[in-house]
Amino acid sequence: MKEQLEKSKTEAMAALAAASDTAALEAVRVRFLGKKGEITAILKQMGALSAEERPVIGQLANQIRAALEEAIEERAALIEEKELAGRLVSEALDVTVPGTKVSIGHRHPMSIVLDEAKDIFIGMGFSIAEGPEVELSVYDFDKLNIPVGHTVREWHDTFYITEDESVHLRCQTSPVQVRVMESQAPPIRIISPGRVYRKDEVDATHSPMFHQIEGLVVDKGITMGNLKGTLNMLVEKLYGAGTATRFRPHHFPFTEPSCEVDVQCFNCGGSGCRVCKGEGWIELLGAGMVHPKVLAGCGIDPDVYSGFAFGIGLERMTLLRYSIDDMRLIFENDMRFLSQF
Repeated sequence: MKEQLEKSKTEAMAALAAASDTAALEAVRVRFLGKKGEITAILKQMGALSAEERPVIGQLANQIRAALEEAIEERAALIEEKELAGRLVSEALDVTVPGTKVSIGHRHPMSIVLDEAKDIFIGMGFSIAEGPEVELSVYDFDKLNIPVGHTVREWHDTFYITEDESVHLRCQTSPVQVRVMESQAPPIRIISPGRVYRKDEVDATHSPMFHQIEGLVVDKGITMGNLKGTLNMLVEKLYGAGTATRFRPHHFPFTEPSCEVDVQCFNCGGSGCRVCKGEGWIELLGAGMVHPKVLAGCGIDPDVYSGFAFGIGLERMTLLRYSIDDMRLIFENDMRFLSQF
């Protein structure tokens, strides 16, 4: 048995000297010192030895095991040093090589126009108000003088969330105006930008999800002249001095009198084309004087205070701002398009 141990030691030392990497070193350790290794197998035969031979063989086995473990540690240190040196060479960074250019993003065209509009309104003394996109019908309809049976409350026009039609995705940001009027006494001067939802078919100027910027002013002595002056200021700041606008009589349940405001078509200059559907004008927003019922419903005396409100489609503002002829381009996330801005 002594000869077997000495032979295994000699073979193990030779195998360790030949091990060139961590995997080979581990294989040597398992071969000789593992649970089923050669030296372990020899030691299992000690039961057949006499009482005088056991201590001698046991001491020799321990010496050989200790020597092999020490040799394995030394060899592991050498291999680790060698592998580290190899990685330092193979993974070296050449700082003189030009790096890969990182593409830096920029704001979306709608974000650019929204920020411009916010700056314009803040410059006129407005503040910014926000509200929930999942809205109660009482705020989106009832408190805006839109009774049950109105066309906008039909299932084919609105994304309802509950069967009783009490909760839905807001059709406009006007509910924010109601919430502000309920919580804040006049004078009020706010805009409420945000996403809104309607069951519109997708085309060059419509989308079922779009963005609005609604505005509200409530104070003593507010007139239609204040409304027109505010909107003309906005249009000229966005599109340049002398931009042509057109105010047309219209009807909205929450304003009286009401109007729609058009901007002359940027694509054809007013002669008529596909973008303006042959009219020469593009509808930009709806507006009007706040209906007395809406004021009274929010706890504001309509005999003392008056106000105006308007709602602008941010997508249409962006189309006009950058002479884009199809709203769908804004939502397609095509970098060839977006990189122009």
